Amino acid sequence: MTADRMQAQRFERKYFITPRQADEVRAFVAGYLELDEFSRSRPDHSYPVHSVYLDSDQLTTYWATVHCEKKRFKIRVRYYSDDSPLFFEIKRRENECVLKQRGAVHREFGALLLAGQLPAPEHLISNKPQHLAALQRFCYLMQRMRAKPTVHVGYLREAWVSREGNSVRVTIDQEVRGEIRREARFTTHMDRPVWPFKHQLVLEIKFTDRFPDWLRDMVRHLNLLQCGVPKYCGSVMVEGEQRIVAKPAGGEEEKLAAVMKYC
Repeated sequence: MTADRMQAQRFERKYFITPRQADEVRAFVAGYLELDEFSRSRPDHSYPVHSVYLDSDQLTTYWATVHCEKKRFKIRVRYYSDDSPLFFEIKRRENECVLKQRGAVHREFGALLLAGQLPAPEHLISNKPQHLAALQRFCYLMQRMRAKPTVHVGYLREAWVSREGNSVRVTIDQEVRGEIRREARFTTHMDRPVWPFKHQLVLEIKFTDRFPDWLRDMVRHLNLLQCGVPKYCGSVMVEGEQRIVAKPAGGEEEKLAAVMKYC
């Protein structure tokens, strides 16, 4: 997986859809977008996506999402197979804007970095300065928040992208599942996952400028309702917050604000 077409700054709109609506979405977007290189290589056009989300003992980033904080972030390690590189990612939200940083890390260094190893250029696959900056910021936030592996989320993704550039990206995610993950283990296997969205499909529309008129027409035609679809938070809710950690005694907003000063 490469990061060449990643939308570093974007807007997102998310919807639950049925399999029938997914077929209509495909027929509609095919006139404007094309399958990305990873979807094209799959017989069913869907590739696996896995992420280990990190959080504090008090579930600081989880509660920030639940409370709809306008300025919040998540940190996660994303991978696509049992031998793919690891992408250390920071996903920040400021009002309606989503900003994303990530650095591609050699798999053998993943556990060391989560254990507190200081990031260095040799840990990275790319020598681009922004990858090292992203990894350094990830490790800083992790240590400041005392975050650790919390939940493993996996799903299958079908991705449609602009034929030129990366101004629009439409994805259909299915089989969204999550499982408590306490250690820095980057496997695609899950023993007893939960299904936070009851097997519903998730449509995500991501764009870098204004919401395209043709996508607005599609949403209206299908009568879709925009909603929040946090895969990590949904997995925590279904697993049960009490199974992961005790509910915070208070002050999580202040803790998050303190961390966000440096995010």
